[in-house]
This record gives sequence, C-alpha cells and structure tokens, in this order.
Amino acid sequence: MPVPLRSMALAALFTATGAIAAGLYLNNQQPAGKSAPAPEIWVLPPAQAASTPSTSNANSMPTLAPMLGKVTPSVVNIYTKQRVKVNNPLAEFFGGGRIPQERIAQSLGSGVIVDAARGLILTNNHVVEGADEVSVSLSDGRTFEAQPVGSDPDTDIAVIRIAATGLQALPVADSSKLRVGDYVVAVGNPFGLGQTVTSGIVSAVGRSGLQGLGYQNFIQTDASINPGNSGGALVNLHGELVGINVASFNPRGSAAGNIGLGFAIPSNLAKEIMRQLMAYGEVRRGSLGIEAETAQTQSEPATKGAWVSRVYRGSPAEAAGIKPGDVIVAANGQRIDSADALSNLEGLLPLGVPVRLEIVRGSQRMNISAQLRAQPKEQDAGQLDPRLAGAVLIDLPERYKQTGMRGVIVNKVTAGSRAARNGLEVGDRILVVNRQAVNDLNALRARLSQNAARLELGLARGRQSGYLEMR
Repeated sequence: MPVPLRSMALAALFTATGAIAAGLYLNNQQPAGKSAPAPEIWVLPPAQAASTPSTSNANSMPTLAPMLGKVTPSVVNIYTKQRVKVNNPLAEFFGGGRIPQERIAQSLGSGVIVDAARGLILTNNHVVEGADEVSVSLSDGRTFEAQPVGSDPDTDIAVIRIAATGLQALPVADSSKLRVGDYVVAVGNPFGLGQTVTSGIVSAVGRSGLQGLGYQNFIQTDASINPGNSGGALVNLHGELVGINVASFNPRGSAAGNIGLGFAIPSNLAKEIMRQLMAYGEVRRGSLGIEAETAQTQSEPATKGAWVSRVYRGSPAEAAGIKPGDVIVAANGQRIDSADALSNLEGLLPLGVPVRLEIVRGSQRMNISAQLRAQPKEQDAGQLDPRLAGAVLIDLPERYKQTGMRGVIVNKVTAGSRAARNGLEVGDRILVVNRQAVNDLNALRARLSQNAARLELGLARGRQSGYLEMR
C-alpha cells in the first residue's frame, strides 16, 4: 500500500525567523531552480576500503570509533538561507495595503565530501534547492561558502563545491553488494545538534512506492535518520559510503520522531547522477515510448503489470516489437507490478543500456530486448501546432507524478506570441486536449498529431480549472 503523503518527511530541518519546523513535506511547492552549470567531465575515484573495526586487544570492548575517526571528517553540515516575501497583516489592517516584507528562511542539512581535490560535496537537492546562500561547516570548525554545481530533483541529488584545502573524501562502495541485515551507520547533523552518529542494519533494498519522492530505489534502514540528516552519509563497517540519507517515515508526522524507518539513496545511483551532472550539466533519461496503465492480465488474474495502451510511432518499444495490449511484468529481472513501477525503472536506467522485458501477450509469455531513447525535456509547442506558437512545454517532475498529479506544464510563454494572445500563461498545467486526457508530453504530442481543426485545452491554473480554445 502506498505511504500516505503526509507521513513522509524529508530529513532536512527548516527554520524561519527562529521557528523550527518538524520536517519538509513533499507536497510543498518547490522553489525555482538555478541555471545549469557548464559541462565538466568527472569520474568518481574508486573506493579504497578501510579496515573493518576490531578490538585492539583481548580486553578491549568492540568499538566503531577507529572507523568513524576516518569517516566523520568527510561529513559536513550545510546551512542555507533563502529570501522570501510575505505580507504583513498588521500593515494591511491599519490601511497600509498588502505590503510584502522580506524574511530570511533558514534550513540545514548534511553533505558528504567525495572529491577532496575539487571540493565536491554530495547532498540532497531539497537541502539546497532555491537557496540564496549555502555555507558548509567542516568537522575541524572551518566554514566555507558553497557554489552549486548541479542538481537532479527527481532523484533528490545535488552537487555543490567549496574552495578549500586539506579536505578528506569518503571512499564510495558498490551499493549493489548490500544485503538485508548488513550493519550500517548514519552520520549527519540532525536538528542542528552537530555531527551525530547512529547505527542499525539494512532493513530492505530496492525500496520504492513512497509517494512524492521521485525516482526510487532506496535503501531502508533502522539507523535513526531525523530532520537535518538529509544529504548525510550512510556507511558500512569498512567506512565506505553506501548511501545518501534522504528521508524518514512516521505515521504521525516528522514531529513524532524516528521509529526506525529511514531511507537512503544508494551510492551507485548517487555516483551515476553526479557523473551526469558533471559531464552534461543535467541528467539525461530515456523512455520506451509507450503509454501504460496498471492492470492485471486477463490470462493470469493474479499477475499485475504495466498494460500497454499505446505504442508511439518510431519509438524503442515499436522497434522492439511491443504492441498495445501487452503487459510488461518484469524488466531486467525486476518485477513490474504497475505503470508507476515501469516509469520508475525507466527513470533510473542509464541511456544506451539494453532493457530485458518480460511480456505477457494473451496466453503467451515472451522476452523482448529494448533500448531506451532520450526524450527532450522541453517542447517548443509551436512545432506541434501553430496555435501554440510562443509556448514552451515541459513534463511534470517525477516527484509530482508520484503523488498522482498528471499533465504538462507551460514553462514559458513569449509576450505577444500567438499562445499568449490565446490566453496561455506560465504555470498552466494542460490536462486535456480536445476532450482527451494527456498525462505527459508524449501523450500531448500524440493528441496534437491528429491535426484537429478545433483545438481546445483543458487547464489547471492554480486552484482553478477550465477550458481554453486556441485560435
């Protein structure tokens, strides 16, 4: 059963004018991101394992202190400031009108040094997103201003950089080798208390289905993860990074404290996201080129999968022989029990890697190999229909799709353009084209390819919705 949205809190801690919130909930509006950095080719250095902690002599008590002595210098505290405008109700009451005032919203989290020579730090996107100022405090007491390198909201990974010497990077382990039951240690800055260490075991791997957290392949642990731990390190007993801590769960909300359900982004995924951010300035994802719905197969009612409702012309799915009506039940040996599970897997796979699909077609089971193809993140709407000229469209971020939200976002509208004259505005969410629902850009392209004489868009604008005829 999906986790209720209100129950999942990111493990960052936010303050505003001295007030501390229990956690950042995923249905909060996301602040605008910053411009993409210049591409830079970068390769993560391989892990060089430290020795497994042990007792120094027969009379000593077991301790993790020697291992942690090597780990903690690599884990940093991150502090951010963001200028926000709020209305002063007293000024409005006394006739001063709605006069916005500027306040400083502060937040804190954690990060991990992974490249000492370049001062590169891995953290969570939600720790630094929208921040006007980011400062990093090291374990030796030094503090530095940090600069953004790149971020990926849909995996909640960000990379920042500090100009500092004498840094110590944390070796990165192969997280695919983690097993349920392996001991792990979480290091971070919970509640702004300063560097804190908690321990536990790996409770599950490959965890997904948590609403509002984008593409998911989480490590679940019972090591205590609290607000402020976001972006901190999850390490094995060799002192190697196996995950980036991201969230905790409590049915009563984050204010109720930790109950042993914490989640971390696997180091392999974080490493790949970082590689792409450094190489391209963005994360490049691909798609099979299908529309799918969650369904049970008619031939095997107990088997769930992603039912293919449409295959786009010229898509990787068409080239692989996938047909409408097929049910995808597994990909690369991983069970696919819903359309969201298939979308999640697409978002996590690197481009150019073949995907082995298990498909149910009628009463037959078959294996098909396909290769994901990159899809543009933006679409010049005028190329799809001249009545939309001047508008630029983007897909919804995956973290919003995980909440059940659907549609296509109007990201830009050129002043005086045909789209502007027709009434389109930045922030509009297109839900319907000529009475046909559109869930994403691919579906919108398909609907507009019909070249209908009349073009009517169903929109959501803030809390309002309605139809707009494009002329």
